[in-house]
Amino acid sequence: MEEQDCEKESVKLASEEISHEFKTLVNSNDLQSLNHLQNTIQLGRLQDSNAVLSHFNEFSEHCYAEISGDLARNTRILKSIKTDLDYIFQKLRSMKSKILNTYPDAFPADSESEVVDRRPDLEIPK
Repeated sequence: MEEQDCEKESVKLASEEISHEFKTLVNSNDLQSLNHLQNTIQLGRLQDSNAVLSHFNEFSEHCYAEISGDLARNTRILKSIKTDLDYIFQKLRSMKSKILNTYPDAFPADSESEVVDRRPDLEIPK
C-alpha cells in the first residue's frame, strides 16, 4: 500500500514540476494577449455571421410579404378550377350514361368499359 502511495506522490510531484517548467517557457502576458486576440477574432466572426443571417431573414421576410398574396390568390383559383373540372366530369359521365341508356349503340364497344379516372389526387399526401 505504501509503495502505491509513494508512487502516486512521485507522479504528482513530477507532473507539478513539468507544469511549472511549461509555465516558465511562455510569458503569461503573451498568453493573455493571445487569448484576448482569439476571443476578439471569434467575436468578430460571430458578429459577421449574425449580420449575414439577419440580412437574409429580412430579405426572406420581404420576399414572402411580396408573394404571399399571390400564392393565396393562386391557391384559391386552383381550388376553384378543380371544383369546376370535377363538376364538368361528373356532368359528362351523367350525360354519357343517359346517352347509353337512350341509344345503346351510340359508342363503340371498347368505349363501354369502365373509364378509370387517371388524374392524380393532389389532396392525398404521398
